[in-house]
Amino acid sequence: MAISAEKQLEILLRLGKAISKDKDIDRLLPTIGELTRDILGADRCSIFIHDRLHNELWTKVAHGMEEVIRIPDNKGIAGFAFLSNEIQIVVDAYNDFRFNQEVDKKTNYQTKTILAVPLMGNSGEVLGVFQALNKNDGIFTNVDAELLELIANYVSAGFENALLVRELQSSRRKLIEKLSTAAEFKDEETSMHTKRVGHYSAIMGTHYGLDPDEVEKLRLTAPMHDAGKIGIEDMILKKPGKLTDEEFTRMKEHPMIGYELLFDPDDDLLIMAASIAKEHHEKWNGKGYPHGLKGEEISLYARITAIADVFDALTSERPYKRAWSVDEALDLLKKERGEHFDPVLVDIFLDRIDEVLEIYEQLKD
Repeated sequence: MAISAEKQLEILLRLGKAISKDKDIDRLLPTIGELTRDILGADRCSIFIHDRLHNELWTKVAHGMEEVIRIPDNKGIAGFAFLSNEIQIVVDAYNDFRFNQEVDKKTNYQTKTILAVPLMGNSGEVLGVFQALNKNDGIFTNVDAELLELIANYVSAGFENALLVRELQSSRRKLIEKLSTAAEFKDEETSMHTKRVGHYSAIMGTHYGLDPDEVEKLRLTAPMHDAGKIGIEDMILKKPGKLTDEEFTRMKEHPMIGYELLFDPDDDLLIMAASIAKEHHEKWNGKGYPHGLKGEEISLYARITAIADVFDALTSERPYKRAWSVDEALDLLKKERGEHFDPVLVDIFLDRIDEVLEIYEQLKD
């Protein structure tokens, strides 16, 4: 039975509402696929994305399939739509020379009719193909093609924006990771130290119950805890012996230097990084610095980072000290539980020491 114009309009309105509520294209694509299938009266829809590295099209969405389908970008109806940059309508798949029967054989499905629309980027590049299979009543029409093209334009724009956002986020992460190692070059530590601190912090954050996005932010920002050492003189940072009272007073300025260096009210990552830099030398008992914060006055992220930083510093060899054994370092954490460190977080660290030591072995200096 053909879908009525009224029903199509109703589904389009539902699609519009879904799009307005959620701008995340990855979360939206399954919903778009389902509503598009309903609008067109099709049995299945697939959204193929082009893999330039392997010259393939792969399914971001594929009804009836749990596994990703990968096909050469020059084969099948999807391949024709991709290469020609034109809409393809097929009325009898098995009598069409363009049709690739291999996918049907692999999926145990019988394709009869096909509508395939290229996903066009703003620059004219074809990003992939939106394909509908087996019209429930008859064959796909030019009206169906116009509807699918309209929806495909949104998918293309959303996907292209998502790619741009991912590229920007990747560049941002790399910049943050570079910044987190800058202090170490000056302090004669290694980049492995900051990476380990990030991973140890992520382990604690995960088992404390932070959501995955927050854990990833913590993994990225915890390594920036000592960014303020950039502003401390080399004669103090690299002094082999004990610091004088005056030198130690100067050293204690690095948390605020780090905070001022990192803080940006418009960037959630840098807000977190600045908080960690400022507070990672505060103590649970209020006897830390620079502000003598106590207990939960100290940000959770800084309390987590403090444990990760101290454990890794103790178990790492430096020109001015030997590396402590893991047992010696854990004994100190137990001793300082409820004094220097948040007792709940110390317990989490101790409970997950196997995961910590796995990172320790993977990221050795």
